[in-house]
Amino acid sequence: MLDPVIFKANDIRGVVTGDAPEWDLTGARQLGAAYVGLLDIDEFVLGRDMRVLGAELAAAFIDGARRAGASVIDLGLTSTDELWFASGWRRLPGVQLTASHNPAAYNGIKFCLADARPVPPDFMERLRDRAADVVIGDEVRGGYRTLDALAAYADRLGELVPQRGDRGLTVVVDAGNGMAGHTARTALAGRSLELIGLYLDLDGTFPNHPANPLEPENLVDAQRAVLEHGADLALVFDGDADRCFIIDETGAVVDPSVVTAMIAVAELARHPGATIVTNTITSRCVAEAVERAGGRIVTSRVGHTYVKALMAQEDAVFGGEHSAHYYFREFWSADTGMLAALHVIELLRESGRRLSELAAVYDGYARSGEINSTVADAAACQERVSAAFAGRATADDVDGLTLRDEAAGWWVNLRPSNTEPLLRLNVEARDEATMTALRDETLALVRG
Repeated sequence: MLDPVIFKANDIRGVVTGDAPEWDLTGARQLGAAYVGLLDIDEFVLGRDMRVLGAELAAAFIDGARRAGASVIDLGLTSTDELWFASGWRRLPGVQLTASHNPAAYNGIKFCLADARPVPPDFMERLRDRAADVVIGDEVRGGYRTLDALAAYADRLGELVPQRGDRGLTVVVDAGNGMAGHTARTALAGRSLELIGLYLDLDGTFPNHPANPLEPENLVDAQRAVLEHGADLALVFDGDADRCFIIDETGAVVDPSVVTAMIAVAELARHPGATIVTNTITSRCVAEAVERAGGRIVTSRVGHTYVKALMAQEDAVFGGEHSAHYYFREFWSADTGMLAALHVIELLRESGRRLSELAAVYDGYARSGEINSTVADAAACQERVSAAFAGRATADDVDGLTLRDEAAGWWVNLRPSNTEPLLRLNVEARDEATMTALRDETLALVRG
């Protein structure tokens, strides 16, 4: 079974448990065979996270792929960025069984081409159509072997960001029972760190809190632990550990745009004049920091497929998104929360300052964060907002609706969800009062 609703813009995500599953083991087998035929693949690497039915779905996908003639290197339990690493390391296409930060009833699949390159924009649509009528072969023709990539993954991260200085740090790591519980201790070992672990046991039912750091309530435990232990910072990962949120020593969240600015400046010090990729709703503080450091900014649509493609096109050294996805040229232009965390740790160690002080250097804007509204007609809502702001701002539709007043230093973005009947609002201004007024006015127009 493969309900068409599971095929999203960039990956597969759907319910696999309960009374109304959206895909199952038969569907996974179909996907394996369709994937191999669609891309004419001889061999690929495959990993999975700790989610319910992960092992069974992976086995079914592998069976379908081998019956279609492809050989599989099974990595077992991996974070998504570990899978990207293995794809680049082995120069093979990759498949990761995961539903990222979705609730426990979900599972899904992410794909990449060799060297962790993104699949084409129409890949999911073509995969959906091919899987619907694929013929599963009677004979298993492809080979199979296992490979543990964790140590090599950690070694690569260590090569890219070695320890700088001997200042000891206390770090809280909240894995949310997700894949950072598998990778963090190995990736952070040998760095003069005292680690305080929260929910490091792998458990796809997420018994403590959802592994979704975009929701503020899922950061509370790490914020409390920072204060209780006098820690220097906390790292909070999503379920497949490709994203990492940073919390400073006061318990405040360091905005992902500020993290992007910090890492961008550090990368520009190593690669003068290089290009940095941001998305349409990244804070203006990043562009300002990059310009001061002599770099060049290019802007992508929101979404890892778009960012990765633009990273390759522009030979960008680094990219960052508001959702805490961070992309590195030296990591095959793929996103990795763990490498971003290592950068922040070593920048903090080297600075001799507190993280709140280091982050303040790059901040200077008030931001709303992403606010979702359920709407029946996203286009009509956007038109209503655009009309209300006519004469007060310039408008563009590159990625949703963006309204800007460059002189006043504010912008508003309304972007429809690819998967749900939602409009996502982001607002930024130079002061809290202006941001709040713009936020509230726009929400009233959307929800009124």
